[in-house]
Amino acid sequence: MHDDHPLRAVLDTVGPESCPGLLNFHCHTVCSDGSLEPIALIEQATERKLSHLAVTDHHSTAAYVPMVAWLERARDQGETTPTLWSGMEISCILRGCLVHVLALGFTPGHPALLPYSSGDAAVGAPLRAGEVRKAIHSAGGLAILAHPGRYRLGFSALIEAAAELGFDGGEAWYDYDMQQRWAPTPLICESIDKQLKNLGLLRSCGTDTHGMDLKGR
Repeated sequence: MHDDHPLRAVLDTVGPESCPGLLNFHCHTVCSDGSLEPIALIEQATERKLSHLAVTDHHSTAAYVPMVAWLERARDQGETTPTLWSGMEISCILRGCLVHVLALGFTPGHPALLPYSSGDAAVGAPLRAGEVRKAIHSAGGLAILAHPGRYRLGFSALIEAAAELGFDGGEAWYDYDMQQRWAPTPLICESIDKQLKNLGLLRSCGTDTHGMDLKGR
C-alpha cells in the first residue's frame, strides 16, 4: 500500500456528502462507454466547482492528456479548476467473481498498466485481482474496489478478499438505485463504509456517470 500517496489525504475526507458536488472519482467519457467528450466533462466539472476528479474510462486513459491541457489553459486564464487525478476502471477476477477496480493517481503511461489500457480486459494471469493490484501499485497508484454492492458475490466477502490482496480501499458511496440525480444508497453504503473503516481501508465515491450530466449516472 502507498501510505504516502497524496490522494490518500483527499480520500480520508470522503463521506456521503462529498459526491457529486465536491469529489468524483468514477466517471466515463466517449473514450470508453460514456457520452461526454473529455473536454465537455472537464468543462462541466470546472463550472460546477468540483475540488477533485478522476475520469475512469474502462481500460483507457485516452481522456487524461487532453483534459490536462485544457486545465492548464484554464488556469493560465485565472480560472479555478478541479485537481485532476489519473484514473482507469479495470476488470478482474476476485474470488471467482468478475469485478471492477478503480486505478487512481498512477503515473500515466506507466508500462505496468499497458496490459490494461488497450480498450479491452486482460486475459489469463493478468486478469487476476492480485495481478491488477500489483500493476496499479507498480505504476504508483491506488487500487480501489468499485461499487462493491453490484456483484454476484456479497460485498462483505469481496471487500475482505480485496483487503487480503493489498487493495487500498473501496467505493463506499455509490448510487445503486441509479437515480437521475445521484444520491448514495442508504444502508448498503453505510455498511460498506463501516467495513472499509474497520479494515483500515480508504473510502472513495463517484457518480459512475455514463451520460451527459456529472450529477447522475
